[in-house]
Amino acid sequence: MLNSSIIEVGQVSNTTLDGLGTTLHQALNIILTILLAVVVFALGCTVEIGMVLTHVRRPWGILVGILCQFGVMPLTAFLLALTLNVRPVQAIAILIMGCCPGGTISNIITYWIDGDMDLSITMTSLSTILAMGMMPLCLLVYSRSWVETGSIRVPYIQIGITLVSLIVPVACGVFVNYKWPKAAKVILKVGSVVGCVLLMIVGVASALLYRGSWNTDAAMVIVGLIFPMIGFTAGFTTAILARQPWPRCRTIALETGAQNVQICTTVLQLSFSPQDLVQMFTFPLIYGSFQLTFGLLLITVYQIYKRISTCKSDGSVLPDQALQSCPSANSGQGEVNISFEPDLSVQSSSN
Repeated sequence: MLNSSIIEVGQVSNTTLDGLGTTLHQALNIILTILLAVVVFALGCTVEIGMVLTHVRRPWGILVGILCQFGVMPLTAFLLALTLNVRPVQAIAILIMGCCPGGTISNIITYWIDGDMDLSITMTSLSTILAMGMMPLCLLVYSRSWVETGSIRVPYIQIGITLVSLIVPVACGVFVNYKWPKAAKVILKVGSVVGCVLLMIVGVASALLYRGSWNTDAAMVIVGLIFPMIGFTAGFTTAILARQPWPRCRTIALETGAQNVQICTTVLQLSFSPQDLVQMFTFPLIYGSFQLTFGLLLITVYQIYKRISTCKSDGSVLPDQALQSCPSANSGQGEVNISFEPDLSVQSSSN
């Protein structure tokens, strides 16, 4: 259990917890820790060593995704917090969300928009592992504006310990998938359900335990609204500039904008005092709600586009296949997005 009593904040709510509230706060710490371990364990069950090694040998997609995940998103969080002049405690919540790895929701949406599933799963797994070092580092870099003024002291060590503790369940999940792949599929389904339960517990706890947490500032709602949109757009644009294939562009966009809300909420709960959580705890839920809404919108738009887009072929041809078969795909504009790593299957068929 992490000790949150050492946190010192200049601007906090007057909310305090009585004996029962303190007990419930500690119980919530234990529950969220266990549930997050199950979620991360299930995430590890999606990792296939061979698939990861394949992407490591041809790392363009992964490198672009990691750049967006730990370069674009933390910077965007920092700029949004400064621009909207949120409170120091709220700024740290935004930064932590921006420094989080990709969430499993990106894998689901990637499937429905015909993205690169192997890349999506690999990026989610690697970003979760890299976050154990990158999240404290990014927080150290971007939180200086508030830390140096004495407004808040960020518990870097506590956050780091929380993240490092995730190594064990991830490693166990990878091992289970290697030894018992059929069991890993069942565990993955259980982990998805547990992830939803975790978010429900967070929502109920924030309403009952941290009273007043839902009376959040309008600025936090605005950040939660535009932050995922900026992430999706930045990831897609960066992938295009890196000349990745369209399926990878869509995948990188989702991996950038869809953050792991469960990790964010658990890090906040284990690292900050109840007084601070009143101002911080609802932001991950706001962000998660909007990222889910935008994800469903993307699926709807893409599925409509997939049905109506044809290039002198029937509707059974996927949009990406249709674009490859179109004469216009060989024009100057069509070559803009040819990958550094051309599809071998396309090459063999052309030969």
